[in-house]
Amino acid sequence: MIVAGVMSGTSADGIDVALVKISPSSDQPKIKLLAHHAVPYPKALRSAVLAAMNAEKTSTAELARLNWRLGVAYAEAVTATVTQYRAKVDLVGCHGQTIYHQSKAMAYAGRSFTCTWQLGEPALIASAVGAPVVSNFRPADMAAGGQGAPLVPFLDTLFAHVKRVRVLQNIGGIGNLTFIPAAGTIEQLLAFDTGPGNMVIDALMEQLFARRFDRNGSIARRGQVLSRVTETLLHERYFKEAPPKSAGREQFGAEFATRVLNLCQKESKKPEDAIATATALTAETIAVSYKRFVQPMAKGSAVDYILSGGGARNATLVGMLRERLEPLGCKVLLSDETGLPSQAKESVAFALLAWQTWHRFPANVPSATGADHATVLGEICYG
Repeated sequence: MIVAGVMSGTSADGIDVALVKISPSSDQPKIKLLAHHAVPYPKALRSAVLAAMNAEKTSTAELARLNWRLGVAYAEAVTATVTQYRAKVDLVGCHGQTIYHQSKAMAYAGRSFTCTWQLGEPALIASAVGAPVVSNFRPADMAAGGQGAPLVPFLDTLFAHVKRVRVLQNIGGIGNLTFIPAAGTIEQLLAFDTGPGNMVIDALMEQLFARRFDRNGSIARRGQVLSRVTETLLHERYFKEAPPKSAGREQFGAEFATRVLNLCQKESKKPEDAIATATALTAETIAVSYKRFVQPMAKGSAVDYILSGGGARNATLVGMLRERLEPLGCKVLLSDETGLPSQAKESVAFALLAWQTWHRFPANVPSATGADHATVLGEICYG
């Protein structure tokens, strides 16, 4: 099957579409990336998404409109990709745009439960593309007792190496890692969210420089890391919690970014220093996560630490990660060096997850999400 995987992450900067050829095999599916296409959100749509994520109050009309507007955007992105690469798509897997993710049970209306919500009307995609759409991947894992995240580790198992430990670190809005021991199986991996990825950096870039992100880390490179700020923030409870754990804008969104900025401005009035410090915070939380929870499991083995996501294109952040991880025995690589473009990885993952759903195969990883059992993810819209 040729499957279009569609991803828009917590950075809310745009849509990634991957066209993936997936074939069955005796042990695990074989995947081949045919094409990858990125479409930035229009300014008005991105503003609406960010407003919905951080809204203390909103209306049902606004949420309904946003759900359909995102459906239009996804449909246009897939259609443009299919047209550009002259492909015939058999299936679409669309993650949708997360506007709320509550991974721990909280009381509401007399009951306590977890919940999640991804917007993007799948019927619009199915109608435009002429293929079934799998969406709403996270709830089935949460119904099985998991946190609904991370889900990309199912793809990460394809990167297992016979002799080397593999750690796959995605740096989107949120950072998440997957640890796979040498010759490891899906039952042996560990995966969790490390904390903020690009989210805080992007928020401060918009506020201080009116830019969506720090291209190649050029602003951070000019600044000085305010170490007292990073040391203070590393005391946040989330960084000490043991996996399984997941995070989003609820933990590291606008309010957290404001706190980071306030702490930075008490130490320095240079905006470049705030960006450098936010970048260092991402690097520190990744390194601390590895040292605290993963390194003891590596047991001195050779480790490939593979970076993907938008953060892998930030040379300053990658440099900071090398400074922190290489002394711990890690060889830091970019996903591109393994044959999968770093920006395409998550969209490829949701193409694979959709393929699993279509064949009624489970695709969550209980050791990563905390679910009681493996389960089939997603819901199918035939259009």
